[in-house]
Amino acid sequence: MYKTIFWILGFLLINCKQAPKEETSIVEKTSDEVKVETARYPKALDGVFQAHGGLDLWKRQRYLSYEIPKNSGIEKHHIDLYSRKDLIETDTYSMGYDGKEVWLRDPDGAYKGDPVFYHNLMFYFYAMPFVLADPGIEYFETEPLTFNGKSYPGIGIRYEDEVGTSPEDEYFLYYDPDSNSMSWLGYTVTYRTGKPSDDVHFIRYDDWISVSGLRLPGSMTWYEVEDGWPSVARNTVEFQQVVLSGTQEDPSMFAMPEGAVIRKPVQPEN
Repeated sequence: MYKTIFWILGFLLINCKQAPKEETSIVEKTSDEVKVETARYPKALDGVFQAHGGLDLWKRQRYLSYEIPKNSGIEKHHIDLYSRKDLIETDTYSMGYDGKEVWLRDPDGAYKGDPVFYHNLMFYFYAMPFVLADPGIEYFETEPLTFNGKSYPGIGIRYEDEVGTSPEDEYFLYYDPDSNSMSWLGYTVTYRTGKPSDDVHFIRYDDWISVSGLRLPGSMTWYEVEDGWPSVARNTVEFQQVVLSGTQEDPSMFAMPEGAVIRKPVQPEN
């Protein structure tokens, strides 16, 4: 089941948004500067940020890691939150982004997906709602999601032209009106076709945990879709051993190792 769902996830486009260009020096923003930034977000989204510990606290973090248990073993993810370099380690293969290229080290040919799409896919899902403060995002109104008799207000998100390889993708954050906590994520999949899509997929966020003062999900569940809305649970992905730190990890962690090869995107079939 995990193998199948992660192959499917390899063709989703959230991770297509380009990682920020690495700068020669990083200047941490002051609390006042962060407060000024929040003026460009919708009031409702700022409320969601606050419910999860606050955008200013998130921006002070440098490193995130977590483990995903799969049938084949543990998949461990490491992310530099400033440069968005990343590394995924398993017992049989590893992949990552070194700031310039996506690479794969797979001596036994065990990995069957597309590293360019998968290397940071789960990070973008996992780091919600905070990644919705990234540059190049536009916000728009969207109708609420109703599930089991409860209505969850929504915030629509799309990327500006020329941001990433699939600016046609759209995302929909739905939050609990009582707590402002993020509850659902909807997203469309265009797979670089250049054509907008109304085929929306849904993830429910659950089992929130507190890590370094921020609320992060302990699990995410993908749902079947019926009449354009989530119906029944399909597959749950769990996250464990979560680490969030304000200290930068050794940059060599994200360097392409010996034996790895640079990978380019797998082109979609017409």
